[in-house]
Amino acid sequence: MNSKFDVIVVGGGIAGLTAGLVSARLGRRTLIHTSELLGGHLLSIETIEGYPGHPDGIAGYELCPLAQGQAADAGAEFAMSRVEALTCDGDEWQLATGSGDYAARAVIVATGTELRELGVPGEALLRGKGVSHCASCDAPLLGGKPVVAVGGGDSALQEALTLADHASKVTVVHRGEELTAQESFRRRAAAHPRIEFVASTEVVEIIGEDAVDGVRVREAPGGSGGDGTRDLETSAVFVYIGLRPNAALLADRLSLDSTGRIPVDTQMRTGLRGLFGAGTVRSGAAGRAVAAAGDGTLAAIAADRFLADGDWPG
Repeated sequence: MNSKFDVIVVGGGIAGLTAGLVSARLGRRTLIHTSELLGGHLLSIETIEGYPGHPDGIAGYELCPLAQGQAADAGAEFAMSRVEALTCDGDEWQLATGSGDYAARAVIVATGTELRELGVPGEALLRGKGVSHCASCDAPLLGGKPVVAVGGGDSALQEALTLADHASKVTVVHRGEELTAQESFRRRAAAHPRIEFVASTEVVEIIGEDAVDGVRVREAPGGSGGDGTRDLETSAVFVYIGLRPNAALLADRLSLDSTGRIPVDTQMRTGLRGLFGAGTVRSGAAGRAVAAAGDGTLAAIAADRFLADGDWPG
């Protein structure tokens, strides 16, 4: 027999935690269900900047437990297990999981994203042996050693700044001619004496047997320097080349956008009655923690209105 809720939030990142908090505060019996650690990617971020109320930034591993505690205090319930299926039976959504089945009239999908991998030789072999996605976790182990960060966006530069507090040198390797990170990160990274940039370059191999010894790089397609390869010495490789949305749960029910994300309207409503999307899994997401929290708020308010009046576009 299904455990019945008013609202089920699928996903435990900042969008999901905020949605659960707001929904519970609105008086709805709310379940936050996740198959990953509560907090998601933000748990590995040393400093989240631009989040209101925290002028000096806040660590993700501080922000997310605070949001979890607020949601629990408001009355939200939690479950953690593998999600097997999300189906609709009449006016009710049913969530099948490894820990049991749950049902609700409104479901907010806030399953977030996963980090893309390079897909090059040596990456899988050396994962956890120098190949990492978490600077705050592993940087303290790399004092006085050279490291490589791969990527040119916010995450790559933010993590490079964290790494630079410990490593002897941080080499940022990125495929484009220009960085895509926001100006504040570009300015601070460019001014840091231990950070240098290698543009229009891609990693083609991670070198090492029991630990990372280096990376092999070459000119990125479209560059002007030729196709030769060269090796960079490094003790670790931190990969931040983009995100892949976790929308497979709905791939056979909705037409996803060109990036694989869930299309929503301005109230976070999808094309399926009672189903909402929030955070980085939804189409057009800004990719910022504060925006994800805003998505969760909007989705929870819209779900509450839907439960009250049953109104749905179309």
